[in-house]
Amino acid sequence: MFEFDSMIVRQRKGMLTLLALVVLGVVFLPYMRELNGLLLGGVISFYNLLVLQRKTRLLGDKAATKSKFRGSLGTVTRMAAAVLGVAIAMRFEESFHVIAVVIGLMLSYLIIFLDGIYYLLIRKNQDS
Repeated sequence: MFEFDSMIVRQRKGMLTLLALVVLGVVFLPYMRELNGLLLGGVISFYNLLVLQRKTRLLGDKAATKSKFRGSLGTVTRMAAAVLGVAIAMRFEESFHVIAVVIGLMLSYLIIFLDGIYYLLIRKNQDS
């Protein structure tokens, strides 16, 4: 379980770093609509990452105890959050760019992908 915990910490740090960069962009760059959309999508993406990590931990604990109850990974919750973000962007179109929100929704998956590459390349070489 230690490896899972360190993976969660790395992914959360990566996501928070990316969100901090977007906030700096909102403050200092003139592309307010696009960066606001990226920030909205990124915040929802971070929430979805937290839900996915929590549900994965619960599912792993249930599998370890050989419980007969099947859990889910919160797909409906994560999809509803994404739909809510796009609905907010469409409602307040003057403040949020819809395509930027959709790109922001994918940020957590980018972080998960990059963390997987880090684990495969860097950590695997350290073990050898």
